Amino acid sequence: MTPVLKTYFFCLLLLFILLFSIPSRAQSGLQQLDDRIMIDLQNHRTPEQTGVFMFLSRTHLYGDIGVPVGLLAAGVISNDKQMRQNSLYVASSTLLSSGLTFLIKHIVKRPRPFIQNINIVPVYRAGSTSFPSGHTSSSFATATALSRAYPKWYVIAPAFLWAGSVSYSRMYLGVHYPTDVAAGAALGVGSTFILQSLKK
Repeated sequence: MTPVLKTYFFCLLLLFILLFSIPSRAQSGLQQLDDRIMIDLQNHRTPEQTGVFMFLSRTHLYGDIGVPVGLLAAGVISNDKQMRQNSLYVASSTLLSSGLTFLIKHIVKRPRPFIQNINIVPVYRAGSTSFPSGHTSSSFATATALSRAYPKWYVIAPAFLWAGSVSYSRMYLGVHYPTDVAAGAALGVGSTFILQSLKK
C-alpha cells in the first residue's frame, strides 16, 4: 500500500471516528445541527427551485459518464494519448469513489433523514442508506480529477460549481444530511489523489 493510500484511509477512518464514535452527547449535537439545517431548507422550498434542484441532482450521471467518455472520444479523434490517459484517470477516480461509497454505506447504515426524523419531509423518498452521499462523492471525484488533469480556471470553476450544485441539491431535496454531503465530497476528492499516477 502506497503512502498516499495509507494516508487517505487513515483520514477516512478518522472521519468515521469523529462522526460516529464520539460521545453520544456530541454526536447528538451534530445530529441536531443536521436536522435543523434540513428543516430550514425544506421550509424555504419553492416549486421553481425544487424543479431546478431535481434537474441538477439527475445530472450527476451525465457528468460522471459524459466527461470521461468525451475525453476518450476527443483523444481518439485527435490521436491525443494524454487526453485518453486523462479520460482513464477521471473514470477510475469516479469508479473508485463510487465503490468506496457503496462499501461505506453498507458498513455505517445511517438512515435517510426522513426516516430518522419524521419532521423532515423529502421531495421524493430515496432508497438505500444515507452516509455518505453517493451523488456528492462521484460528482466531486469527477470534478477534482478533471481539474487536476486540466488545471485551468475555465475547467476548475464550472467543474466545482456543478459538483457543489449536485451536492446541495441532495440536501435541498431532503435525501441527505449535510454531514453525508461533506463526507461524500471528502471521499470524492480523496479518490482522485489515490489514483494520481494515472494523470498525465
